[in-house]
Amino acid sequence: MPFWEDKSLSELDTEEWEALCDGCARCCMIKLEDEEEGTVYHTSLVCHLLDTDTCRCTRYAQRHQRVRDCIELTADLAGNLNWLPQTCAYRRLANGLPLLSWHPLISGSGDSVFDAGISVRGRVIPVQLVHEDEHQEHIVDWIDT
Repeated sequence: MPFWEDKSLSELDTEEWEALCDGCARCCMIKLEDEEEGTVYHTSLVCHLLDTDTCRCTRYAQRHQRVRDCIELTADLAGNLNWLPQTCAYRRLANGLPLLSWHPLISGSGDSVFDAGISVRGRVIPVQLVHEDEHQEHIVDWIDT
């Protein structure tokens, strides 16, 4: 039985936890929140640490020290962050759902997330290229949350 079906998120070791990340980088997208309604909007802007070709963080080990609002995803948070996409392995497992067929642990290929069109590759730009006053102009509707 695969580890993700045999253990809860809180029981995973570091290697297993990291293996669950499909590399879509949707969690690295800059989000805007309507403070009155509590609605979260995803933008086509991403963290300045994200390599937009590989969809991996360039400073992964230091990301929480380098980016003030980079959230450290935990087993407790995985099922409670409504801005995580429904495709996110952590969110799916926290909610008792299986991994999707394109997930690298299922497909056996690290490229399957790109082939399935799930990743942000080719759809985003680094946040530092856009003035803060223009962030709203980059809200997207292709994220299912």
